[in-house]
Amino acid sequence: MRRKSNHLHSYEELSKRFGKLLGIDPWLINPIYARAEGVDVAEGRGIDVLTSHVDAVLTKVRRKYKEYGINEKPFVVVKGGHSGSGSPGVVTVRDAKDVEALIGKPRSVPAAKAGAGRDAREARDLRDLREPTELIVQEGVLTNERVHNGVAEPVVYMMDRYVVGGFYRVHAEQAPDENLKLPGASFVPLAFSESAHLPQPGAKPGASAPNRFYMYGVVGRLAMVAASYEMEATDPDAEIYE
Repeated sequence: MRRKSNHLHSYEELSKRFGKLLGIDPWLINPIYARAEGVDVAEGRGIDVLTSHVDAVLTKVRRKYKEYGINEKPFVVVKGGHSGSGSPGVVTVRDAKDVEALIGKPRSVPAAKAGAGRDAREARDLRDLREPTELIVQEGVLTNERVHNGVAEPVVYMMDRYVVGGFYRVHAEQAPDENLKLPGASFVPLAFSESAHLPQPGAKPGASAPNRFYMYGVVGRLAMVAASYEMEATDPDAEIYE
């Protein structure tokens, strides 16, 4: 009964309330996204809708980058809005005009130059989104962490409302703006117990090294609360929660 799009909506509303409570910009913990409905990639229907959403999200991200002085080129990821974490078709898009270009590429492109193999893989993935459905266009966030010289992203495990651990997903063959959930990934435990340091007493704000592991846990707990809101809103047997 769960859908990624419903979860993102619940998390967005929660992050706004959380941001207001702390006096922070919710964008710092919630990437910009949009839902493109009625898109049929296989038949080429609704591509203009998808392109429009890609352009709109990229425009919003550019404004945020300018506001915060981020000197990077923004990008988005396009993925299915249905349930399941292993669905195909997670594609990186850097410009709205790339959408039609990716769809129009053949399934097999000779790797005659650097990057050609990656282009062919992205074209294949986008065309794997075959069923007419809604797609999610989500702001891409660069994976800036490294483990064993590979790009690494954190994954947090929870039981009930408690953070109980996690791991880094590491992929040496992927770039910081690419999906790491692919064959060839390796996994390294997150050292929560050794990294529970706090800001030093008397130190100026921001002077102490940030405890990124704690922040991962905060976002994980927010996502868990958002999941509960999502299920209450979409479960046909919601009365059991009362």
